[in-house]
Amino acid sequence: MSRSPLPPADPAVVVTRVLAWYAENARDLPWRRPDCSPWGVMVSEFMLQQTPVARVLDPWRAWMGRWPQPAALAAEPSGEAIRMWGRLGYPRRALRLHAAARAIVESHAGAVPHTETALRALPGVGEYTAAAVAAFAYGQRTVVVDTNVRRLLARLVDGTPQAPPHPRAAERSLAAAHVPEDPQRAADWAVASMELGALVCTARSPRCEACPLADLCGWRHAGHPEGTYVSRTQTYEGTDRQCRGALLALLRDVPGPVATDQLQREWPDHRARDPDQFARALAGLARDGLIAPVGGGHWTLPTA
Repeated sequence: MSRSPLPPADPAVVVTRVLAWYAENARDLPWRRPDCSPWGVMVSEFMLQQTPVARVLDPWRAWMGRWPQPAALAAEPSGEAIRMWGRLGYPRRALRLHAAARAIVESHAGAVPHTETALRALPGVGEYTAAAVAAFAYGQRTVVVDTNVRRLLARLVDGTPQAPPHPRAAERSLAAAHVPEDPQRAADWAVASMELGALVCTARSPRCEACPLADLCGWRHAGHPEGTYVSRTQTYEGTDRQCRGALLALLRDVPGPVATDQLQREWPDHRARDPDQFARALAGLARDGLIAPVGGGHWTLPTA
């Protein structure tokens, strides 16, 4: 016999419980500390896109040690941003962060802008990042919705194990209904709800017994039904992305230009699934602005 659905949880109760849980369980991350600059918050948000916290900590510290303000990064060639990005993955984020730093210097006197509108106008800054920087750097009331928050609210309110693959307007309305009116409390809720999703209401192994919302959760009440959306496992070995990473790693490690044949030795034919993979990866890196030809069949990181 199926259970009747739970009545919707009061957002005020949800917020109060999650904030109390966060006060006891929050990770001590450098970009969350009171002395972290808005630039430090912004750098963390770029690095954390599709990347776990553990992989970001050391690169973030190295980045902030070298470029503590946007002007310091803006004065360097974009290739240095790629070099410092190291093995974080998705290196176009480094290019976008470098471009954002230059826009901040040129249009905002070197200070990270306060408003979501101004933040959205920066290269590489979308709806989520603008809302997150406005909330976490400036304590503003914004609607911060990442994958963790979407999953948390889908389980809590809709009784489904995960949110749809693509965000919907109804999700944003649901998230907005949970944002407190007080700006600082709203910013605290934003980070706390993300943390609960990241540490407890996880995608694969949720720890319902540790969740402050367990008795209010529609998904738990329904018996943890299976989802209708199939999650795809991304492979890496042998892909164009792996090939691109190998070529870019060599260019990061070598101070001068690198010959095409030297690059190809980083990705010999026996590792490729098709004979055109190396050429395709090299052309893609050039097209994305991550490498540049310097003549004579040599390549380097961008120098502008």
